[in-house]
Order: sequence, then structure tokens, then C-alpha cells
Amino acid sequence: MPRFKLTIEYDGSHYRGWQFQREMPTVMGKLMDAIKEVYKVHEYELYGSGRTDGGVHALAQIAHLDIESDLPPHMAKSRLNEELPSSINILNIEKVSPRFHARYSAIARSYVYHISKRRTAFGKDYTWWVKDELNVKDMADATTLFTGMKDFRSFGMAEKDDSSTLVKLQTVKLFEVDDSILVHIVGSHFLWKMVRRVVGTLVEVGRGSITGDDIQRFFSEYSEQPARFTAPPSGLYLERVYYPGDKIADEPEWLMNISHH
Repeated sequence: MPRFKLTIEYDGSHYRGWQFQREMPTVMGKLMDAIKEVYKVHEYELYGSGRTDGGVHALAQIAHLDIESDLPPHMAKSRLNEELPSSINILNIEKVSPRFHARYSAIARSYVYHISKRRTAFGKDYTWWVKDELNVKDMADATTLFTGMKDFRSFGMAEKDDSSTLVKLQTVKLFEVDDSILVHIVGSHFLWKMVRRVVGTLVEVGRGSITGDDIQRFFSEYSEQPARFTAPPSGLYLERVYYPGDKIADEPEWLMNISHH
């Protein structure tokens, strides 16, 4: 069966995440509805690169679709977008090798978290307004404590009880643009809620309530504290999924765009 790679952007504000759930609106569920309408078939396989939680957005989520169809990719993209709600948009569809897998072929993923330092009329669903004064330098200094291969058991949960909580983060960087603070995180993979807990922990450093020593302790022994620091989903964006041959960017590719949301 032919395999197609889909690149999808979505506003996750009103969805219960990516993964299909009966009785609940999800991004995958809306895509499945559109696929059935456009292709008029029930035999197909849709697989995402990974799950995003309810309220989390994506600038370039990747999925693969196995389906028997003579519909050219550019026409499929146009027709699927006509069926999809305005909050979900397919950016590209291309035919790929059957060996390509949206999840298991990925070598890294990048997220950007958008913190606003001021109240904004447009940002409630797309940013986290932190009302406290934040020491951005302290936050930036603390980012180095998260990079490398570490046990993130204090910061997230593995999908299965016996799965490893070891994760390698290549990049954790802060960018300050006008009234925005952007946290850019690139890693091999991520545990459930891990990015939001890392961001929330950095914000606590910025508030002055914890220090780098506390973060090191979270890595050396399990702590429930980071769970209490979990940042809201509204400011989190899956930025990109990397595959073999892709060059991993040092900074968010949409750095200037998101600061004006």
C-alpha cells in the first residue's frame, strides 16, 4: 500500500490533543473524518510522529498515511484542507518509501514554549502570561542543567511503566524578543508533560523560588516538585520533527513570528 508523509499545522486550543479518542474532539479524529470523506475508503492507516496534549499546538506535526489512491498529493492536500476545520491545515503531502515511519524514523523533535511578560488581548490560548517579574539571566543560566543524557523521571512519565525515563536533550535555550520569552527545546524524544515541567521549573528559577542546586537534586533523586510547576499547554508548540539527513536548527525557525502572536 502506498505511503504518504503529511506535514500538518494546528491550533490545539479546542482539541483533546492529537491522539484519536472516541467521543472527544482530537486533531487525528478530524483528519480521519476528512480522509474518509475525500478518499471514500475505510481501509487506511494513519500514524503520527507523537502525541501532543490537549491545548498544545503544532507548527509541523508529521504523520504518515497508508492508503490505496490515484489522487495526486497536491490534489489530496487541497481536498483534505477543504474538509478540515480552519484550526487544522495540511502544509504538505508527499509520497515516501514504505520504510519511512512518522514516529520511528524520527531522530529528534523540537518544541518552542511562548511566555508573555505582559497581558495580551490575543494570547490566552497561545501563550502563558507570567505576571511575576522574571530574572531571565538566571533562567538562561539554568538551561544548561537540562542538556545531555539525563534521567527526567522527576519531569515526566514514560508511556509504559517499564519504559526508560532517560532522555537526551541537545538544546535548551532562551530567547527574549520584546515582551516574549521563548524556550527552545530539542531532544531525541520526550516524556509525557516533560517540556511543560522543564519550562515551569525555569520560570520558578526566574521567580527566585528555586535554584540550580534544586534542579540538580531533581535529577539525582525523584521529586514531585516539577509536577507542581507544570506550565499550561497554551504556550507550547511542537515546532518540528527531524529525520535522517535533516540539519537540526540552533534556534527556533519562527523566532520572530511567534513573538507577535
